[in-house]
Amino acid sequence: MKPKVLILMGSDSDLPVMEETAKILEQFNIPYEMTVSSAHRTPERTVRIVRDAEKNGVEVIIAGAGAAAHLAGVVASHALVPVIGVPIDSSPLHGVDALYSTVQMPPGIPVASMAIGKAGAKNAGIFAAQILSLKDPLIASALRDHRKKMTSDVLKKAKKIER
Repeated sequence: MKPKVLILMGSDSDLPVMEETAKILEQFNIPYEMTVSSAHRTPERTVRIVRDAEKNGVEVIIAGAGAAAHLAGVVASHALVPVIGVPIDSSPLHGVDALYSTVQMPPGIPVASMAIGKAGAKNAGIFAAQILSLKDPLIASALRDHRKKMTSDVLKKAKKIER
């Protein structure tokens, strides 16, 4: 099955965070491809990967990078599909630099910005599923089930605490 989502990361050290995105996509049975490509160390490769992904039917790109490298912005400048940025805590600024570079895009080249780290990586997967659910009723149904399960889990835990 062709991937619907491309997960890019700027360095292999970002893998432990971006694996959280992959887990979410797997949970929703969304085919994806994952690779490493740096916007600054391998710019030609990055552009080629993005353009090839779009030609091959990728509908959402999720880009995770640390420091102020800003892989998501570079990807968005070459892509017409939605780009979701995941800032990664890999610098002395604990990911705040990555967050700022992801969220402060100039008008006309948007990037959906998630939280720093694993929470952001998980939300990126869910947000990609939400985008894809607009055309895929099976993903929409899985998202509804996911929400119901979260609600049920919270209520079960609340009952254990209440006395």
